[in-house]
Amino acid sequence: MSGEQSGAGGAPADEPPVVVKIGGAKAVDPAGAVGDVAHLAANGRRVVVVHGGSTVVDEVIERLGMEPEYVESASGVTGRFTDAETMEAFTMAMAGKLNTELTAQFREAGVDAVGLSGVDGGLLSGPRKSAVRVVEDGKKKIRRGEHSGRIESVNADLLSGLLADGYTPVVSPPMEGKEGDGGVTPVNTDADRAAAAVAGALGADLVLLTDVAGVYADPDDPDTLIESAATPDELAAVEDAAEGFMGKKVMAAKEALSGGSGRVVVADANVNDPIVAALGGAGTTIERSALGDDADDAAAETEGETA
Repeated sequence: MSGEQSGAGGAPADEPPVVVKIGGAKAVDPAGAVGDVAHLAANGRRVVVVHGGSTVVDEVIERLGMEPEYVESASGVTGRFTDAETMEAFTMAMAGKLNTELTAQFREAGVDAVGLSGVDGGLLSGPRKSAVRVVEDGKKKIRRGEHSGRIESVNADLLSGLLADGYTPVVSPPMEGKEGDGGVTPVNTDADRAAAAVAGALGADLVLLTDVAGVYADPDDPDTLIESAATPDELAAVEDAAEGFMGKKVMAAKEALSGGSGRVVVADANVNDPIVAALGGAGTTIERSALGDDADDAAAETEGETA
């Protein structure tokens, strides 16, 4: 154990933790984030890392002779369909390969990192969804055999205990899926929304690192970066501008803020000192005040948890 991450020469003891979500796309290089987490931890800031891994999951699925399958939900959100075989590959890739490798990178950088899946200690927990409504060829259908879930509880005590002892948790899906008969099944959940749930539970700042500079008013023009949203009207403009994968990140941002996070920043993972830059104003910052009168309400129910 490396001791309390606060005190003389470090971050103020009352400074909120930071939850950093590192994307899983090939275009996202984690090296900058690893160095930044090492810097923050060395200076007493409590950090939790949550990572995705969609690209590597697809590679493992293909290596096993299967085809990745994505489906469109009734609300228009595209996500991974995770049957039993796909779930095996997902767990191998996320909890087995990626989480272990990323934890090793942090430890090499001097971070006292602890790798955890959402199943460990019931860290991320909620009911399993075994069937999903999808749209195929313009028709709504129900697909059964799904292994996904919505996070309804976070074991914040587990994370707080690790942080208090100087550890940096490195968290990945799968989550703990609760069956109707009381059983537990590891299931898929979206990593952005997992990071949002953790940030809300800890009252942490959330930094969503991706391969672009933030949310653009014109998705095709990087010069139209929306720097901040502090009012409901400004948040509505961000939501209108967010397309594709960015729409999920804005959805996650709202869930984090509703859950108790003070602010969320969507920022570029591939710049120098990406986390420090994001906390200093780079990217798109969404303040809790942007929720308006709904700031203390639970996040609205939405579809498309899987990724």
